Amino acid sequence: MARVFNFSAGPAVLPEEVLKEAAEEMLDFNGTGMSVMEMSHRSKTVERIIGEAEDNLRELMNIPPNYKVLFLQGGASQQFAMVPMNLMKNKVADYINTGQWAKKAIAEAKIFGKVNIIASSEDKMFSYIPELKGLKISDEADYVYICHNNTIYGTKFNELPETGDKPLVADMSSDILSEPIDVTKFGVIFAGAQKNMGPAGVVVVIIREDLISDDVLPGTPTMLRYKIHADNKSLYNTPPVYGIYICGKVFKWIKKLGGLEEMKKRNEAKAAILYDFLDSSKLFKGTVFKKDRSLMNIPFITGSQELDAKFIAEAKAAGFDNLKGHRTVGGMRASIYNAMPLEGVKALVEFMELFESKNI
Repeated sequence: MARVFNFSAGPAVLPEEVLKEAAEEMLDFNGTGMSVMEMSHRSKTVERIIGEAEDNLRELMNIPPNYKVLFLQGGASQQFAMVPMNLMKNKVADYINTGQWAKKAIAEAKIFGKVNIIASSEDKMFSYIPELKGLKISDEADYVYICHNNTIYGTKFNELPETGDKPLVADMSSDILSEPIDVTKFGVIFAGAQKNMGPAGVVVVIIREDLISDDVLPGTPTMLRYKIHADNKSLYNTPPVYGIYICGKVFKWIKKLGGLEEMKKRNEAKAAILYDFLDSSKLFKGTVFKKDRSLMNIPFITGSQELDAKFIAEAKAAGFDNLKGHRTVGGMRASIYNAMPLEGVKALVEFMELFESKNI
């Protein structure tokens, strides 16, 4: 069977080149006579795999030496608790509410202290990023938190809030490695791997060293302390070895293509094709304010639930998979991460044009 164009929001499309290389190494990695899946995490081979993955990620993102890179488990959702457990010294934090994942992080942080919602876009179904100029940061806040790209609603922070001496914490699960960023503007960046980096099961944390300490909230489990993982170079317990191995291959793939500047060009070109069609279509329309549009996740609707359902079914039959919008918002959503080829977006737009001609 031919591969479909997979527009899933995550777990998501991976580069074919990476999948083929991993398939070739499945039974024998680098002459070891075994799969990476079978290797001890205490082996020199696995240490090299993890070390090389970190080195390549540091190079790609230009991560300064005073930041630690951790490969952890529990996904971004576990970070919703791990961040306040490790950083909420005054038991106060400021959050910007831009959708479902920010709301989940807010709910988790409220278990540990006071959460100030300093800006929100909930009044318009999270279809925009709130105004950041003049944002009032709480004096007592330990950090300011954002979800950098909103997978469900298709919005993105194209500018960052000015947080002064307060560390900025960002969930970048759905747009990490899609374009260059200045890591020094953040205290903590975390990202689930299953969108732009690798398979589900790995979460990458990039954290400034001064935020790592033994001074955590009372009752914080050993496994949820950043210092434990930093001191043990992500090898305190058995890490998700195979997932990290695939992430390492994706990092090399991005480097070979030209790095994050090239990724940005490719992603902008792909997104422009779909957004331009949506802006001119008589049937389909995007749901996000133009200035806040994501390059990764593009939600759209027809205005009719029946037509939406018909489109999703016919698209799937034509080889365009996982276009159904999130259950909380409905409609459609095309996630066009780094590994989605330009041809996939062009083919989708051609299919949408054909569907429109038959249903308007």
